[in-house]
Amino acid sequence: MQAILGVVFHFIGGFASGSFYIPYKKVKGWAWESYWIVGGLFSWLIVPPLAAWLTIPDFTAIIGHTPAAVLVPTYIFGLLWGIGGLTYGLGVRYLGVALGSSIILGLCSVFGALVPSIYYDFYPQAGKDSFSAMLSSSWGQLVLAGLAICVLGIIVCGKAGAMKDRELATSGGSQNAEFKIGLGLTVAIISGLLSACFAFGIDAGKQMANEANNWWKGLNPGAGEFLFQNNVTYVIVLWGGLTTNLVWCLILNFRNKTFGDYSNRKTPLLRNYMFSALAGTTWFLQFFFYGMGESKLGNGASSWILHMAFIILIANLWGIVLREWRGVSRKTYLTVSAGITLIILSVLVVGYGNSIK
Repeated sequence: MQAILGVVFHFIGGFASGSFYIPYKKVKGWAWESYWIVGGLFSWLIVPPLAAWLTIPDFTAIIGHTPAAVLVPTYIFGLLWGIGGLTYGLGVRYLGVALGSSIILGLCSVFGALVPSIYYDFYPQAGKDSFSAMLSSSWGQLVLAGLAICVLGIIVCGKAGAMKDRELATSGGSQNAEFKIGLGLTVAIISGLLSACFAFGIDAGKQMANEANNWWKGLNPGAGEFLFQNNVTYVIVLWGGLTTNLVWCLILNFRNKTFGDYSNRKTPLLRNYMFSALAGTTWFLQFFFYGMGESKLGNGASSWILHMAFIILIANLWGIVLREWRGVSRKTYLTVSAGITLIILSVLVVGYGNSIK
């Protein structure tokens, strides 16, 4: 039952992440950097401490007496994760949305799931599963098999994206004029590695989550793991992401002369702020539910791969619903469907692996 709940929570988080950009499509007359940072202020600055306060009323005290040796690396990993988010945009620019997103999220899945487990082989921590422990156990082998299936599904989705680009170019449809496979792959690798730093940030700040968990169990003797224990850690990690994105968006505002967007009465200001806030809040919910899912599943590698798999799944399903695959051949449509099916299968395998742990 715990594993099923964990999968459900990860699905809700993945749905939030795969859907968050849709409200941005309702923003009119603003440059990307303007609506991105308004939404980001909700994602990284406003909603995280509100969520922490609602679930862990004394979260500021936990942060206050946490040693710098924990806070600094947690923040730095958030900073690096923020850079990964920015280079994500470049990867999509040079590879296209379908191919770029699939490759970046695939790399993010692999790095985020495996690197912490390999780290625990050298620096063991109580309650954390090392890579060697996963290799030597039947449940761990199933989790790793699920990871491999997910990567295969991502590759298939990426192939479908490349097929789509070729078909649209042949039929006279829009083609990405900036397609650069070499540069795109380089940027994608950087983005995939740095985006995985969010998972590392959660591990780096685990002391804060553990304290929140102990506080909860003190109030509720005999209770299981605290669903919202990671909310205090998110505050610090997301400060790092805010720093990176805020600096870059302000640079773009200056370079593109778009500071006037925030008060331009020729645009629907209230509507733009509301939809940007909705997008930012929806984006944060992915990690809110990620933390709940991780508290049920326990293993960081499993939680991370489920999270990324559901994001890819929901994003591709939205692409079908919004008819982004309109005009492609039956072969291409079947290819992307096969990729989505493999991702669903990977979720089932990872969920079952955790259920027999």
